[in-house]
Amino acid sequence: MESPRQPSGPARKGLLRSFWRLAKPYWFSEEAGSAWSLLSLVVGLSLASVYLLVQFNTWNQAFYDAVQKFDEPAFWTLMLRFCLLAAGFIFVGVFNQYFSLILQNRWRRWMTRRLLDRWLDDKSHYLWHLADARTDNPDQRIAEDVRDFVQQSLDLSVGLLNQIVTLASFIAILWTLSGPLAIPLGSGHSFSLPGYMAWVCLAYAVTGTWLSHRIGKPLIHINYAQQQTEADFRFGLVRLRENAESVALSDGEKAERHSLRGLFDLVYANFQALLRKQMHLNFFSIGYDQIATVFPYLVAAPRYFSKQITLGGLFQIANAFSQVKDALSWAVANYPTLAFWRAVVERLEGFEDEIVRTKDMRTRALAVLGSSPAGGSVHLEALSLSLPGQDAPLTAPLNLDFPAGRSVLISGPSGCGKSTLLRAVHGVWPFSQGRVLLPQNESRMVFPQKPYLPIGSLRAALAYPSEADAVPDSEIQAVLGLCRLEHLREHLDQVESWSLILSVGEQQRVAWARVFLQKPRWLFLDEATSALDEATQQRLYQALETQLPETTMISVAHSQNPRQHHQGVWDFGH
Repeated sequence: MESPRQPSGPARKGLLRSFWRLAKPYWFSEEAGSAWSLLSLVVGLSLASVYLLVQFNTWNQAFYDAVQKFDEPAFWTLMLRFCLLAAGFIFVGVFNQYFSLILQNRWRRWMTRRLLDRWLDDKSHYLWHLADARTDNPDQRIAEDVRDFVQQSLDLSVGLLNQIVTLASFIAILWTLSGPLAIPLGSGHSFSLPGYMAWVCLAYAVTGTWLSHRIGKPLIHINYAQQQTEADFRFGLVRLRENAESVALSDGEKAERHSLRGLFDLVYANFQALLRKQMHLNFFSIGYDQIATVFPYLVAAPRYFSKQITLGGLFQIANAFSQVKDALSWAVANYPTLAFWRAVVERLEGFEDEIVRTKDMRTRALAVLGSSPAGGSVHLEALSLSLPGQDAPLTAPLNLDFPAGRSVLISGPSGCGKSTLLRAVHGVWPFSQGRVLLPQNESRMVFPQKPYLPIGSLRAALAYPSEADAVPDSEIQAVLGLCRLEHLREHLDQVESWSLILSVGEQQRVAWARVFLQKPRWLFLDEATSALDEATQQRLYQALETQLPETTMISVAHSQNPRQHHQGVWDFGH
């Protein structure tokens, strides 16, 4: 069985630097004012909770001293004080969580929008697949990793601040209460160690943190691999759903079952490894916490039994020891979360790096584009095309002129570069050299061989990429009739996954309907009628000639049927 993949993210970079690179844009964005205000409120409430913990610690000594002395009036007074402290602690805790979640939600919204914009801008979502991306599953980065990054970054950072303040508050209490410890040195000499409980607690926590890191370090890579395998399995399921008809007609269920089981086997194997490492860490961390429950009593017992401290003092020392231990052991308690958080940071930074790579590719793709006068031609000057990862050019330098008003059919064998030429003309093919001159300020539309139909209403699919209400209903109804889609008139506002419902021929006719609705000045067609019968092809081309006489077509097709609707033919293969 294939072993889970190791992280390919930017582990080489400093973790905190990577974190700040991802977090900084939000905290200096247009939402910075409200973000810092909410963070200040959350931090203030966290500090208030630490103050209340200090008050509980003082209450512990007074309460158990009152119990030891059978002081009933003091007992009831202290019970009332406890109720007030508990009410305050509940109030602070509830609102701390409430405002923290508001901040998390706003941060996630801003970061998600930013990454969506960056992924969709400059065709990054398309160029991603041409870039031989080292970062997988961009959908998971945006949907899940952003959520986990925001939640864990805020929880960990505020939690760490909380523990630092707790440490500063309680270590002074522990130092004062524990007193000095006389350590015999022999020959009647001894060394007095002040605040010995604080030193003991420090040694206990440092040892626990070191051991926890040694045991839990492999969790970082395993968590990274778990996110990858989970995303790959989910993507496989989505692919099956999107291509259900092809799989069913090909009787491909057995092959799909084998593929999906293989993907899930990777999920299962990696999770088994995660469970084993987590079990090892849990053995240590649970044992560490259990020993810490009685450890302060064992260390402070000699002073209690020698009557140097009261029962209340013993409980106060134990409570202060627990608080200091928890603060110093913050990394021990949060190690699994830290390991997962680090994996998320690496994945998101990898996503950012890949977007930068696609921006460079987009720059190269646009470098071949230039402008010709309005009303002029589409002109190719020494344009050569290559494939990703190949040094040899796919085509010889092309010098062609496509004048306005003269539609041209491009024919040639499969794989000769016809569709690639259209991509270069549209500025999305970075593996090209030369020049493509396009008429200024004239609308262009590319009709791909496989039309895209977004999930939503049919009206939105027809108007795409414009808004659904951008086209009058009367115009849509007329175009449906023109494209032989009358049977869909009653379903315009029905929300469906139309690419799974409509046949390939119907999908192509929906794309043709878009052409009539958008009325482009230049229309680039890539096998636009490959799924249509000859009569429908004739109808659509004739409608294009009569309805959009100012539109110039540059078509790619294997069939000879469209030839009669073009004024020129260029054989790409010769």
